[in-house]
Amino acid sequence: MQTEVLWLAGFGALVWFWVDTLRARERAVKLCRSSCEQRGLQFLDQTVALERLTPARDQGGRMRWRRRYRFEFTRDGAARERGTIVMIGSMMEAMEMPHDGGTTYEHL
Repeated sequence: MQTEVLWLAGFGALVWFWVDTLRARERAVKLCRSSCEQRGLQFLDQTVALERLTPARDQGGRMRWRRRYRFEFTRDGAARERGTIVMIGSMMEAMEMPHDGGTTYEHL
């Protein structure tokens, strides 16, 4: 009986992690797309990929997963540039985009 409860709890934790990961990636895609649109850039939305996953505390002190994603965008439709976005849970912590010879950093 105890083994079944442990298996069920483990499975529940995996499902929660999977849903949380999908939610965070979806939010990252929306934020990247919006940031690119504001700058007149084309966001390449199939390029969002997880680079790093670490535990972190959010502004309220709760433990969350910090996820660093990389993404690509283009100015002219030919040359690809790479940016990064860091999410804590489903909230953006920072975004970095090289653009117009400089790098734009956004921190919330």
